[in-house]
Amino acid sequence: MANETQQQSFDDMVKKIQTLKQSGGIDLSVDEDLSIAIMNLISLEEHFFFSGAKTGKPDYFNLIIEVREIRKVLLGRMMDKNEAESWCISKHLLATTMRLIEVGTKLQHDKQIEKAKETFTYAYKLYSMFWALRLKIITTENIKQTPPEDKPWSTEDIVNKLVDCCIE
Repeated sequence: MANETQQQSFDDMVKKIQTLKQSGGIDLSVDEDLSIAIMNLISLEEHFFFSGAKTGKPDYFNLIIEVREIRKVLLGRMMDKNEAESWCISKHLLATTMRLIEVGTKLQHDKQIEKAKETFTYAYKLYSMFWALRLKIITTENIKQTPPEDKPWSTEDIVNKLVDCCIE
């Protein structure tokens, strides 16, 4: 009975998202682009930190503040600040996704294809977890590395089926 209830709730949510997409009320491709931009802002914060630490120049640390403020505003467009630690978790999911994509790319360049594939898979799982959290399909209390077998979709399916950056 619980599985039927979960399935019905999920089906209702999918219908709602599809309706919103068709009516122009939600554009997940814009949100996908925004999530990538946020990843890059997080990376900029990290690079400014390391540049400041390596050079001893405080200007780099000042740039962190500017970039952080932009990142906070943009992340605020995607995530509620008041639900448990979803704000911070989402930031870390995006940051980890970006870093794993970079590591996978370097591994691929170094002809370590299997390690690259594994790293890309981890990146996609974490990015999918972000979307599951963003779309409130999962809550911060039930994020797990792998979805329960009784779930109708995995977190990866959320990105595969609902987020399509190629739809203009």
